[in-house]
Amino acid sequence: MCGRYVVAYDPDTLVSGFSVLRVPVFPKRWNVAPQSEVPVVYETRAGERVAELMRWGLVPSWAKDPAVGSKLNNARAEGVFDKPSFRKAARRRRCLLPASGFYEWQPTAVAGKVVKQPWYISAADGQPLAMAGLFEAWRAGPEAPWLLSCCVLTCAANALMAPIHERMPVLVARKDWATWLSRSVLEANAVAPLLAVPPAEGLQAWPVSRAVSRSASEGPELVEPLPP
Repeated sequence: MCGRYVVAYDPDTLVSGFSVLRVPVFPKRWNVAPQSEVPVVYETRAGERVAELMRWGLVPSWAKDPAVGSKLNNARAEGVFDKPSFRKAARRRRCLLPASGFYEWQPTAVAGKVVKQPWYISAADGQPLAMAGLFEAWRAGPEAPWLLSCCVLTCAANALMAPIHERMPVLVARKDWATWLSRSVLEANAVAPLLAVPPAEGLQAWPVSRAVSRSASEGPELVEPLPP
């Protein structure tokens, strides 16, 4: 799963790194939680690659209540093309959620008790990760404003992540961005291979303060390694 992640880059990074033509203004954050507004890269129907702020927690277009999004911040990549909540978006509305890194919690025995120790996982070269996602547009009625929302796709853990947690975000390689984002690629068999377990090479991980478990916690100190 992916329950928290980090957006510690400037909006200009999406222009230079992800080749977007339009990007919103957003602050750096070190503890992004579900239901937050997050920067999302996607392709418009005109074929332009842009970035937009969307609510993290997918609200399907057919939903009666947007509150359903609180339960859909993640989607398992396995079967995503068949499940009613995700199948239309998986074919027509794929996106990338750029992340400086993400957190995962490892059950750890401390003084005879099991506690969840957070870890921070990021790219070893310091570049943003491109988490695979889906997005949707929803509104309450014909005159109501549109709500843009998104979710992160997850897969089985790779060798680095397996000791920490059994799941992790799908990370799309740069060479596959164009295919993943394309609005003209509709067949599941054309994009499903891009949802494979990411290689462990190029990733790094270390334990961090349990302060990140509190959604109100914020700041760059949250990603600092714990002392030995």
